[in-house]
Order: sequence, then structure tokens, then C-alpha cells
Amino acid sequence: MRKLVVLMMVLSLILGACSSNSQSSGEANDGDSKETIKIGVLASLTGALETYGNQTKQGFELGLDYATDGTMEVEGKKIEVVYEDTETKPEVAVQKATKLLEEDEVDFLVGSSSSGDTLAVLPLAEEYERIMVVEPAVADSITGSEYNDYIFRTARSSSQDAIAGAAAIAGEGVKIATFAPDYSFGIDGVAAFKEAAEDLGAEVVLEEYADPAATDFTPNIQKIIESDPDYLFVIWAGANSPWNQISDMKLQEKGIKISTGAPDIAALKTMEPLVGMEGFSVYYHSLPDNEVNDWLVEEHKKRFDGALPDLFTPGGMSSAISIVEALKQTKGDTTAEGLIDVMEGMSFETPKGTMTFREEDHQALQTMYAVKLEKQEGVDHPVPVLIRELSPEETAPPVRN
Repeated sequence: MRKLVVLMMVLSLILGACSSNSQSSGEANDGDSKETIKIGVLASLTGALETYGNQTKQGFELGLDYATDGTMEVEGKKIEVVYEDTETKPEVAVQKATKLLEEDEVDFLVGSSSSGDTLAVLPLAEEYERIMVVEPAVADSITGSEYNDYIFRTARSSSQDAIAGAAAIAGEGVKIATFAPDYSFGIDGVAAFKEAAEDLGAEVVLEEYADPAATDFTPNIQKIIESDPDYLFVIWAGANSPWNQISDMKLQEKGIKISTGAPDIAALKTMEPLVGMEGFSVYYHSLPDNEVNDWLVEEHKKRFDGALPDLFTPGGMSSAISIVEALKQTKGDTTAEGLIDVMEGMSFETPKGTMTFREEDHQALQTMYAVKLEKQEGVDHPVPVLIRELSPEETAPPVRN
């Protein structure tokens, strides 16, 4: 009996040692040993930016399908995605991101629809040493003052928008008023636009900001009229757009030309009075001419009852493609050190053509489009028609980190 007890103790020690060695090996090579790669996607799936969040989600799913040839696997590992609704509230975004990192143990974060949400989450990526692919938030500070090494952005930045917008209207002696929501998206956007416009010789005579949740913009628009600009450049996101009131207050009849980035299809439907306007576009399904966009348009119509991909769909797709491409290059290793090494300077094909993560700040350089709004038969909204492509080099923003 005593011999049996001793033998059991010896076996227990041997098994315990084997178990301990196996666990430490798994921890040391966590990125190589896991059979499933988990991605946590933060998006505004309800609330004012719900449309944008759902476009990102649909695009992300399509991007994974495209990049993995429908297998949902990369380097022999299954890809699992967990979606969380930030409700467009920074405190909720932090809670959901923490849950994804601690409970779901995701290997990547993606998001979010709001710059405010995204800025709140950025420090967590660094704290937990997880790569975060930012899409579609645009605040310059994300890859600028709040940058950390774990952040890569497929979304364009406010400065990229600004350079494209300024190229469309700014020139020597031109007077411009700006109108934007009063939070990081609008403030950063105006700052970048003002810098680009002034470099081209224009004068920004008024910077007008409104509550992002407002529905009555009459006082703001009246201030703009009183500033007597040649152009009004509008930066806006969300369902409560100011276009109807800008039209009702007859700015164009007062000699004020309107310019903006062509928005999503729902907002384009409210811009009938702006037919003929020249501005810029981040994306409209008929603007890019490449095989990835062709696939996106056709597949989106198949899956969503003939609906066309919208403003943020290609961004969601691009973020997914970037993750799969990085994992192919690391042979499935999800450790941040290995991913950062391959993602810095990495180029990948997207619906907007070739994107490249700039090594200095991890901002994706990408094509933008100078456009004119035109009325087309059979289409229920003004259509952004290509004037010319703005190359990734032409719209590259300043490095601000």
C-alpha cells in the first residue's frame, strides 16, 4: 500500500511538471499556438451613427470573406469575430473594449464609428498590447497626438479630407466659412481644412460649430450668412444633417457656394438643391475602378437585396483585408511585436485601390476623389461624378505624432 502511495505521488509530480512546461510554452508562443484568431469590432450599432456602424460591420464581414476566399481561415486558423455596440458613448466604448480584451481575449480590436469613442479606447490597445485597426473614425489626433505603436488606421484622417476639400475650392483671396459639429471629428477637421486652405491662399473668415445632436441650425447658419464668405465648407456626420436648413435659408441665392465631402447615400438624398456642387468624396461605389471594388459591389448587391455599398462599407472591408494580409505575413502569429514589424509600411489592395500604412504614424495613405454632384436619370439622389482621382501621395496628411 505504501509503495502504491509513493508511486502515485511520483506520477503526480511528473504529470504536474509536464503540465507546467506545456502552459509556459503556450504562454511564450501564444500567437503561434492558438487555433482561433479572435477579432473584436467596436461600432455604433444603435443611435445617431447606427448607419455608419452597420456599414462598417457589413464591409468587415465581406472583407474577411474576400481576403480568405470564403474559408474564414488564415494560416490554418479559424477567424472568430465578436461585435460590440459602443452606443456612440466613450464610456461605453471603454467598457465594451475592456470586455473584449479581458473576457473574450481578442487578438485584435477594430473600430469605432465615433472619434470620441475611438480616442477613449486607444490607451487600452497599448495597455493590453493588442493591435487596433481604426475604422472609420477620422480625428487627426488618433494618429497624431494620441498615437501609440499599436494603432493602425485604414480610415482616412481629417487632414486627408481637408486636403481634398481645400483642393476643390481654395485659392488666392477666396473667403471661406466652415461649419462642423462641436467635437473632435469636427474640430480636427476644421483645423486641418483651415491649414490646407490657407496654404493655398484662402482666408477662413468664420469657424462655426454646432451641437452634434442638434436639429435646429438656424442660429449657426445666420452667423455664416453674416460673415459673407464666398464658400461654406461643411463637415458633418450623422442622421441630423444641416442640408435642408442650408437650402431653406437660400445660401446659394445669397452668393455663398456650398462645398463638402459627398456623404452617404441617405444624406445625398437631402442634397438635391446642391446639384452642381464641386467637392470631394471618400467613396462612392462608381468612383473606384479596380477588381476589389468590382467584387464588393456585386457581392454586396447579392447579399443585401440589391443594395449598393455605401460610404463606410469599403472601409470596413479594407480593415479586414489589412488584418488578414498581416497574419499571412506573420504566418498566423498574433503577437503585437511581430504584427507591428510587418504592418509598418505594409501595402494591401482594397476597394479604393492600394493602401499603405505609413511607417511614421500608421496612417493608411489612400486614394480620394474630386467630384461634382450631378442628377442622373433613374437615381433618387445627386450622384458624385469623378472629376479626377486624388492620389495617396497627393492627399498624404502631415505627420503629427
